[in-house]
Amino acid sequence: MSELKDLLLREPRLTLAVAESLTCGNVQAHIGRISGASKFFLGGFTAYTLEQKVKHLKVDQAAIAKCNGVSAEVAEQMAKGAATLFGADIAVATTGYAEPMPGLGVEVPYAWWALACRQSGDWQVQSARIDCPDASRVQVQSQITVAVITGLLEYLRAIR
Repeated sequence: MSELKDLLLREPRLTLAVAESLTCGNVQAHIGRISGASKFFLGGFTAYTLEQKVKHLKVDQAAIAKCNGVSAEVAEQMAKGAATLFGADIAVATTGYAEPMPGLGVEVPYAWWALACRQSGDWQVQSARIDCPDASRVQVQSQITVAVITGLLEYLRAIR
């Protein structure tokens, strides 16, 4: 994980924030394990309910209503909201279903994760969906955490 620190601390230095729902603090904990994280990690926010995503991360209520808070659009808005909330250059976010929810038409656990980066006043945003068939709740959270960290590293390698 020192590679993450090295990529963020290259000149110009970049700061990082996190917004989580499905992963419930796991991404933040993973980043916090890095020695010297305080040099680049500004903080994170776990918004587990739809109301908190709207209130604190400024996710659009209409976007949430369309998909019960689980979509690329919501994850992207959460990432932008975290970057704005903490004043960070880059933010990542997660939202999804850790277990099947047949009443909502969710047969297989899945999540969306997103990355938002502010460069020269403009947002660069990317997102991806991860399906987790046959995974337990904890395995889903772990798989999504790994996907987010891997995606963040890939993005940083590409821009650095």
